[in-house]
Amino acid sequence: MIIAQDISCRRGHKQVLEQVNLKLLPGMFLAVLGPNGAGKSTLLKVLTKEVAYSGSIKLNGKNLSAYTAQELAKVRAVLPQSVHVNFPFKAREIVQLGRLPYRETLKQTARKAEEVMEATGILHLADRSYSSLSGGEQQRVQLARVITQIKDNTDQPRFLLLDEPTSNLDLAQQHSMLHIARQLCGKNVGVLAILHDMNLAAQYADELLFLKNGKTVAQGSTVELMQEDVLERTFSHPVQVVSHGSCGRPYIMALPYHQTKTEFQKLITIETHGERHSA
Repeated sequence: MIIAQDISCRRGHKQVLEQVNLKLLPGMFLAVLGPNGAGKSTLLKVLTKEVAYSGSIKLNGKNLSAYTAQELAKVRAVLPQSVHVNFPFKAREIVQLGRLPYRETLKQTARKAEEVMEATGILHLADRSYSSLSGGEQQRVQLARVITQIKDNTDQPRFLLLDEPTSNLDLAQQHSMLHIARQLCGKNVGVLAILHDMNLAAQYADELLFLKNGKTVAQGSTVELMQEDVLERTFSHPVQVVSHGSCGRPYIMALPYHQTKTEFQKLITIETHGERHSA
């Protein structure tokens, strides 16, 4: 598991994170949510040793600082918001880069990369130039790369860290991306995803961590925390939470700024009084 305790981080005179705790278990999907500037991406950079911090982080019982880069690459893969590729690689070659930490033959690398491309639905892109792909296609190729990186290393729990993985994707691709990540949870993998869409988090995450101004607002199970008071404290905006009929998960509706909850309730009940429904 990943256990981060009392994580604080400063940038110049600004306190970006303050006393944040986090626990990610293998088999868990943890979504980190919060407004812009809450410290979400900084928290991920702390977990990937990209920025200096105070506090402690342990991965599978071992201090994060004690891992070599190669050891860490075999148990923890990271998908950043954007990846810039300056060489004329094909999509399959990008995916194969995930196997760099391993000592294996080129044939083994090619086979494992192809297995992941097929499982993630991008095999048809394999021989396309990476630079010719759309932003969404590139994001899916990069997801396949990080999955390939931790593929088959099953002797210990592994972790996948995703920074806004759905930002360049259309509706179907967003759900495909998170469904694939969710499936990994059944293979001894813990997934942490920074998300902006609360409804995507409600559908796919087991646990939630809400951040605001670098501090923890709440942390716990999705069902317990997808509540109006928690969401309004986090995002400083009125919402209504209802139960989604088809899946039983919470569904969050943001209310117009000028509209109170009482007014919203009047709008959605107009139809029951025989008047035109205007919600």
